[in-house]
Amino acid sequence: MGAQISLRHLRCFAAVAETRSFTLAANRLFQTQSSLTATIKQLEDLAGLRLFDRTTRRVELTQDAIWFKGVADKVLRDFDNAIVDLQAAARSLRGHVRISAASSMITHVLTPTLLAFRAAYPDIAISVYDEGSDKIERAVLEGKRDFGLSSSLNAFPDLDYTPVLADTFGVVVPKDHPLAKRSGKLTWSELSKFEYIGLTSDTGIGATLAAQRELGLAQIAEEDFDHASSTNSLYALLKLGGKFSVLPSLAAHTDPLSEFEFRELSEPKVEREICLITRQLRSHSPTTMRMLETLISTIKNGLHVKGVRII
Repeated sequence: MGAQISLRHLRCFAAVAETRSFTLAANRLFQTQSSLTATIKQLEDLAGLRLFDRTTRRVELTQDAIWFKGVADKVLRDFDNAIVDLQAAARSLRGHVRISAASSMITHVLTPTLLAFRAAYPDIAISVYDEGSDKIERAVLEGKRDFGLSSSLNAFPDLDYTPVLADTFGVVVPKDHPLAKRSGKLTWSELSKFEYIGLTSDTGIGATLAAQRELGLAQIAEEDFDHASSTNSLYALLKLGGKFSVLPSLAAHTDPLSEFEFRELSEPKVEREICLITRQLRSHSPTTMRMLETLISTIKNGLHVKGVRII
């Protein structure tokens, strides 16, 4: 492949066009005049037309060069601005991070993470999406989010699931419910006597509980029962009174559900595993990498909720 017009040609052309002098342009570009003259000659040969009329006193632009100067200036300006933006993004001076997370992760993990991140990188735009596990995984898979925080539901092979914490399941009940008045830890076998409100299987919590039939909740749920598609709708059903639900500790300690009584369940102890969900073989931007570093630091050093285990 022969020579092609390059940014070097455009910079030399723009300098001569602005100064109307090969000597001044060469000094501006820190080149010898002979080298600059050779570059302009090559540009004219590649373009197939003359760009400058040279006189003993001055260099004049041809009509074609007058038009081309506007184009060259725009190309150089756009390129230089893009490089500045790229370098700024590398220093996290600007950029945009998009995150999907379960409600309890937003309250207990993302909020302190974002506070620390914004203090260090005030000009980064941040978008947070409160979604269920299925939507979180699909949004990351489709490249709509940089990462997600949730339990694994679909286990998509093109996603990476990195466990970051686990929280223990327990009963959530109104304070006047008989289960709230029991002392000590509750067992799963004690729940069959009471009415249950479940979460749908497209949520990480609902899927985790439905998969463990030995816990006994599946049998309760096979009857007509109340169910919710999110922890927010679960709150409305629990407010009706008289029934219980089962949630992991972080979800139970997230407003508005935190107004109810939470009691850990044992025999067996069951945990929900929360993962950092990213797309395989996708390189993160420097901005996203800094956000992830802040996130991991927050989890390891600032997360103190009963029933939570850092992985």
